[in-house]
Amino acid sequence: MMISLIINILILIAVLYLIKFMLISVIFYADIRAAQKRDPAAKSFMEIILLYPGLHALIYYRLAHCLYQTHLFFLARLLSQIARFSTGIEIHPGAKIGKRFFIDHGLGVVIGETAIVGDDVLLYQGTTLGGTGIVKGKRHPTVGNNVVIGAGAKVLGNITIGDNSYIGANAVVVKDVPPNSTVVGVPGRITKQDGKKMDISLDHVHILDPIMQSIEELEERMKRLEKKL
Repeated sequence: MMISLIINILILIAVLYLIKFMLISVIFYADIRAAQKRDPAAKSFMEIILLYPGLHALIYYRLAHCLYQTHLFFLARLLSQIARFSTGIEIHPGAKIGKRFFIDHGLGVVIGETAIVGDDVLLYQGTTLGGTGIVKGKRHPTVGNNVVIGAGAKVLGNITIGDNSYIGANAVVVKDVPPNSTVVGVPGRITKQDGKKMDISLDHVHILDPIMQSIEELEERMKRLEKKL
């Protein structure tokens, strides 16, 4: 009798997990596909659903955001703190996040209360979308569509990051960034890639470095002056 009861309980648990898996697969299909597309290490839907903390944090956020919108602020924050404890990713339930959002690795990511994130945005570990002081109202960044923010980057204050932009690893951005731009360095320096729309990919190497550009320009000027002399 006891063995039969245990077997029935295990079957029930397995069925519930299967239902949960199917619901997540349907409801978060676009986000799972985004993870599969952006991460070469992703092998299957099941791997992403079960093992990716970025997706888990996003699921917690979506639920907490619904609670936040119905003014159940305490429950919303409680759920977001549970997510922070289990994933290492902190997303305030008041933030607004678009479709096909993907956090790769994710540990140390912080997204503030008034942050707005567009569609097809990719964040790497250690990214902060934070404020710059104790102010009321909109105090966190607005990130456009198709933006990549590299590992350790800090985007701070009520600023706007234009569509199709790339924020380099460890950059500190405190000013508006126009669309189709690359930002690197501390403080962040803006560089456009020939005025053309960026090909957003996982290539962290082939981006323009404004400091190196300045050095190269100085070297060219020195060569021209040497020839004249």
